[in-house]
Amino acid sequence: MKITLPLALTLGRVAAIPVVLALFYVPVHIAGYEVSRQLATVIYAAAAITDWLDGYLARKWNQTSKFGAFLDPVADKLLVAVCLVMLLQDQPGGVLAALVAVIVGREITISALREWMAELGARTHVAVSWIGKVKTGFQMTAIGMMIWEIDTFHLPIYHLGYGLLFIAAVLTIWSMVVYLRAAWPLMSDNN
Repeated sequence: MKITLPLALTLGRVAAIPVVLALFYVPVHIAGYEVSRQLATVIYAAAAITDWLDGYLARKWNQTSKFGAFLDPVADKLLVAVCLVMLLQDQPGGVLAALVAVIVGREITISALREWMAELGARTHVAVSWIGKVKTGFQMTAIGMMIWEIDTFHLPIYHLGYGLLFIAAVLTIWSMVVYLRAAWPLMSDNN
């Protein structure tokens, strides 16, 4: 298997997960300031950007591969799930737990739906929609802001991120309904 730049970016996203996790929990001091979460956010943001960049480059340069097509959504879901669980462990609460459950539950449901649809030869019925892309944008931004945590430029970054996570959860449910409605004719067929 040839490692292309798009595939390397996807692999880098997977490799970034334990780095983000370690930086979130292990104190790092620079010039007397604790900057662990901010460094974790920078690594997370770079990984989130590769979510868009690797697919774009793979299509543009005709460097798509079966392994890359498999690993790309896995890397995305792992990054999001690990970060959400990490944030929930850091500041446990019922509302945040519900938001995490909605987002992670949707990812599991849609992954299973896509796999099942692929077995039926109908994978295109549940192709990524624009609402899924908007949801991902809100979700990735929210998580990054919550990892950063500290107020910046007099803005309550964590709380703004928390608010964006609410929007992401609503978009998550909306996009799941869109996918399930598209698949429903095949799911309700008794043959």
